[in-house]
Amino acid sequence: MDFIRDIDGGFSVIENIKVSGAREGKYGVSVILAPHSTASGVFTSNKVVAAPVTYTKNVVKKGIVSAVVVNSGNANCFTGQKGIEDCEELVNLVSKDLNVPASEIAICSTGVIGREMPMDIISKVAYESISKLGDNPENSLAAAKAIMTTDTFPKEEACEVTLTTGEIIKIAGITKGSGMIAPNMATMLSFIVTDAVISQKAIKKALKIAADKSFNMIVVDGDESTNDTCLMLANGASDVNVERNGEIDSNFQEGLNHICINLAKKMARDGEGASKFIEANVRGAESFEDAKLAAKAIVTSPLFKSAVFGGDPNWGRIVSAIGYSGCELNPDIVTIAIADDEDETDLVRKGEILAFEGTPYLERAEKIMQSKNITVKIDMFLGDGEAIAWGCDLTYDYVKINAEYTT
Repeated sequence: MDFIRDIDGGFSVIENIKVSGAREGKYGVSVILAPHSTASGVFTSNKVVAAPVTYTKNVVKKGIVSAVVVNSGNANCFTGQKGIEDCEELVNLVSKDLNVPASEIAICSTGVIGREMPMDIISKVAYESISKLGDNPENSLAAAKAIMTTDTFPKEEACEVTLTTGEIIKIAGITKGSGMIAPNMATMLSFIVTDAVISQKAIKKALKIAADKSFNMIVVDGDESTNDTCLMLANGASDVNVERNGEIDSNFQEGLNHICINLAKKMARDGEGASKFIEANVRGAESFEDAKLAAKAIVTSPLFKSAVFGGDPNWGRIVSAIGYSGCELNPDIVTIAIADDEDETDLVRKGEILAFEGTPYLERAEKIMQSKNITVKIDMFLGDGEAIAWGCDLTYDYVKINAEYTT
């Protein structure tokens, strides 16, 4: 899409925004200052909900967010009334220092569940983070680093979008997440800011569309977090309105999809202990919903994820996952192929098994499965439904990381 141009710098590409990040050991605090921004968000569907999710939902309802404070190292979940009080304490700290109404400050947390917040440490790191607020690329990177938990690298994206009117806006975002990641949001926190002018109602609509194509299509381990939050702020710095007659500019939507998909793929690629990246590309399904079911089932399957880790082109695990996904499937006409960045081969073609022992199909498949990037391609020949999901392999290190998570 030539109307989308990726740019470096993360949040620094957006005017009138300042960000920061600081850490002390496993505890980090990031601050995003975007005064009087229109805002909306999407959140976890887990019935166990962290205190900051409850708190921030109430803030976002009003439609205006001027600052976001995010801590890592503690999820502030299953902490009762004390959890809400800790949210209020941290928000009030930020409100006083930045002279921003507490009612316009959102809060998010990530880390260990069921432990009270170490407010003495978190407050100290928050003060340090606030003192470092700035609008340079280094500030954006620091914010992305401060919210990391088991992540192995910071995740940020930015792009410039030429609208259908020819006007230009920018979108930028950071995210964290590498484990406890499943559809219905990933353990992810994601923060997106645009300089466009857009209503809260339109942000909510656009963000849901983007999340359904991105954050809701990644799987690391199939576990859904209690803290998942994706907030989008529009500070209007460009003075460019992306709504026309109640409709969202299609190029803006594609740009937002692009940012969210790239952030989501980075999370899948950084799955805890992961050594390989998996893409499941399904087409020819009866519907988009059926394609989603099939794609998600492939990247969720522990058996297939283990096969990817071991370099085993066990297509039986693929077709089995599709079969139990709930989608319509005719095994007699389905095509299953795998590919890497250099090669592609069919394993099953319209129901006919090709990858037998000793065949060139299996030999090519075995080589492909040694690659770092594996794509599974499915054609069901039942309709026009298409969907893509992303995930990673399941390794020994995943078990080790999570066996030692709270120690």
